[in-house]
This record gives sequence, structure tokens and C-alpha cells, in this order.
Amino acid sequence: MAGKLSKINLNDYKPLREVIFNTLREAIISGELKPGERLMEVQLAEKMGVSRTPVREAIRKLELEGLVNMIPRKGAHVAELSVKDIMDVLEVRASLDGLAAALSAQRISEEELAELKHVYSQFVNYMEKENLQGTIKKDVEFHEIIYRSSKNDKLIQIVNNLREQVQRFRVIYLKDYSSPKELIKEHAEIYEAILNRDIEAAERVAERHIKNQEETIIKALKHMK
Repeated sequence: MAGKLSKINLNDYKPLREVIFNTLREAIISGELKPGERLMEVQLAEKMGVSRTPVREAIRKLELEGLVNMIPRKGAHVAELSVKDIMDVLEVRASLDGLAAALSAQRISEEELAELKHVYSQFVNYMEKENLQGTIKKDVEFHEIIYRSSKNDKLIQIVNNLREQVQRFRVIYLKDYSSPKELIKEHAEIYEAILNRDIEAAERVAERHIKNQEETIIKALKHMK
């Protein structure tokens, strides 16, 4: 369990309980701690070189965020990803991404366009090298540029509220996507629509991209069970 978790840097300027919470939270979001995996305080504390108390506090806080479930007589487990959860989140995300892309096609600056093109190129490079962490990072950056260039603060705020749930899905999505060429093509279509200031096309391809993501994740989860 939790094989990749390492000892906490005790020189970190943040409070220890916050560092432990963020470490465990990131491990869950990244998929290092898998859905359904039991979280044993003693083992986690040993892995991170800390006492059990801040680990227990972090687990309780993660439960409040919905990332951990407390099961009677069985203890804490990483929250499962249900098909209903995925559909609920990605239905909202599809509409938000479609709106963001449409607004971006109207409002994006030349500097942001250049940045979007550069990040897209990096995304392709990481995909072709099968570098999952690099691909995830550039996928996040690609979509964040689009959100930012929408110039709609409320949209950005709502997207940020969904960030962690989407990130859990993103890891499964990019790891299990069967056709890298198709994924690269989808990102290219979004970029081209925004570049051409084609509002309708930008909205359409951005929404379709998320719906394809939903299908891929649901299929991957069924294979995991």
C-alpha cells in the first residue's frame, strides 16, 4: 500500500498537518492511492516519517472533501469513482468547456494564442513519448489557457471548484485512452477552432472532447472492476 509515498520534508514552511493533508490528497488525485484502497494510519505514518495524529487528522479532512470514505469496522478507504459521479461531473464540465472555448474564440489575445500553440506542441511531444505525468501537466495547462482567455471570472471559479474531481478522472483518461492520435487530433481541433475565431466550432469540438473523455473513463473503470 502507498508504495511511492515518501518521507515528509519537516523543513517545509507549512504546518505539518497541512503538508500531510496535501501529500495524501495529491496521492489520491494522481491515482497513486487507488479507489477502494485502505488507508492505514500506522503504515502511512511510517512511510512519511511522522506520527499517527496528523495522519488521522488529514484522513478526516479528506473525508469531508469526499476523497475518503469511512466504512464501519473496516476503517478509511479511498473513495471509489462511480459511473454516476463521472457522468455528473463531466456533464457539467462538457458545458463549461464548450462555453469557455466559445468565449476564448472571441476574446483570446495573440499572446495567449501563441501560448496555447506552444503548450499543445508540448502535449503532443509528451503523448508521443508516452510520458503520462508530462501529458497530464500539459493537458491541464492547455485547458487552463482556454479558461483564462475566456475572460469570464465566474466561469473560471466554477471550473476551479471541479478541479480535483476532474483531475482524478484525467489520470484514468490519459492512461487508458486507446488512441493517442485521436486525442492529439481532438486537441488540435480545439486549437484550430479558437485560432480561426470559429465560435460554433470551438464550442462543438470542446464539448465532444469531454464526452469522448467520459466514454473512455467509464470503459476503463468497468475493466478495473
